[in-house]
Amino acid sequence: MIYVVTGGERAGKSRFAQDLALRMAEHPVYLATARVWDADFQRRIDRHRSDRGPEWVTREEEKFIGSVDVSGEVAVVDCLTLWLTNIFTDAGGDVESTLVFARREWDALRAMDATLIVVTNELGMGVHAQTEAGRKFVEVQGWMNQYVASCADTVVLMVSGIPVAIKQPQAGEGAWHVRNGLGPSFAGN
Repeated sequence: MIYVVTGGERAGKSRFAQDLALRMAEHPVYLATARVWDADFQRRIDRHRSDRGPEWVTREEEKFIGSVDVSGEVAVVDCLTLWLTNIFTDAGGDVESTLVFARREWDALRAMDATLIVVTNELGMGVHAQTEAGRKFVEVQGWMNQYVASCADTVVLMVSGIPVAIKQPQAGEGAWHVRNGLGPSFAGN
């Protein structure tokens, strides 16, 4: 199964993804994609690490996520946006090479027999980027979000901490909200 949790910044995406993973596995994997850019970002990473309890198995990979063996695991990939930032930066802002690399790595990850819960951002719903590089990155993020969501069984949009199911299995494939104990808030969405 592949779940995508998307939305704006500070919408509750990571918390939702982690809660979902803990409902599915005693010791889920947290695949962290952040690169330490500066001291402020290091504090953010440290805060995220301390927020997770000892039940988490943390693996860190800033670019080659397809090489991280999560077979048989429930894994939270947090987050697609930071991962794409690393690829885009290393590609010198080249859109095509970023997308080729990202699709290849995503395809390798999703080919594993694992439950993936992918956190990403909806950058195109925010302020218009002022720089050419910023605009290119928003496009890359949007295209990659579409690619990943097309592979997903379930997509949840987080709005102000409230999950809104925008894609879920068809009738007859099982009601994921009941099976995973997420309650009636997803029924009928």
